[in-house]
Amino acid sequence: MVASDIFGVSGRDMMAALIAGERNPQVLAQMARSRMRTKIPQLEEAFVGYFTDHHRFLLAKMLSRIDALDTDIADVEAQIEAQIAPFAPAVARLDEIPGVGATAAAVIIAEVGLDMTRFPTPAHLSSWARFAPGVKESAGRKKGTGATGHGDRYLARVLGEAAVGASRTNTFLGERYRRIARRRGKKKAVVAVGRSILVIVWYLLRDEGAQFHDLGVDHYDSRINPDRKKRNHIRELEALGYRVTLQPAA
Repeated sequence: MVASDIFGVSGRDMMAALIAGERNPQVLAQMARSRMRTKIPQLEEAFVGYFTDHHRFLLAKMLSRIDALDTDIADVEAQIEAQIAPFAPAVARLDEIPGVGATAAAVIIAEVGLDMTRFPTPAHLSSWARFAPGVKESAGRKKGTGATGHGDRYLARVLGEAAVGASRTNTFLGERYRRIARRRGKKKAVVAVGRSILVIVWYLLRDEGAQFHDLGVDHYDSRINPDRKKRNHIRELEALGYRVTLQPAA
C-alpha cells in the first residue's frame, strides 16, 4: 500500500481530483503533501490504471456517505460534551486512574452515576456491576465458571478496556495485572484489575475532595513480610532438594 491513510489531506485532494475528472498520474501524484511526497514515484505508478465514470460515480457516493457519517459523529460528540460538562470535575478525577481516559470516565459516570450512597461499600458497587468472579463453593466443591455474570455490559466493556490499558503501565494496577496474569491467565487478570478500578472509582466519586494516588509498581514487594519472604525462599530451595541453614550476615 502506497498511502497508509487515504482519508488524509493528500488522499482526499487526490480523490476529489479524480471525481472532478483528473486522470494524469503525474498531476495526481503532485498533490501529495509532507512525508507522502517521498512516495511520488510510487503514487504515479499507482494512478496508472483503469478509472471510468462508473468508478467516479461510486467514489463520489462513498465519500459523500463517509462525510455524512463524520458529520453525525461530530454532532454526537458535541452532544456528549454538553451533557458531560456539569460532571467535568468527576471526569477529571477518574481520568487520573491508569487505563481510564476521559472517554472511559464519561462512560463509567453515565453507567454508575455520581451518588455512591446507593452503594454502602465498593463491594456493593462491584456486586451491582457483576464485575467480579462468579465462582461459588459448596461442600468443598466449586460451582460456576469464574465469569463476571450478566451485569452492565457497557460498564464491563469499558472496565475491561481500562484494565488492558493499565496493564501496559508501570503502576500498581499494571503490576497487579502482570502478577495475576502469570499465575491465573490474562482473562482473570482483566477481571481482577477491572474490579480494582471500580473500587477506586467508588472512593473517588464518594468524596469530591479525593484524589487518585498510585501505590507504585513496587507496592507488593515493599508490603511482603521479610519472614514470609524467607519462608518462601526456603520452601523453594527445599523443593529442589537442598537443606537450608540460615546464618545472619555479620
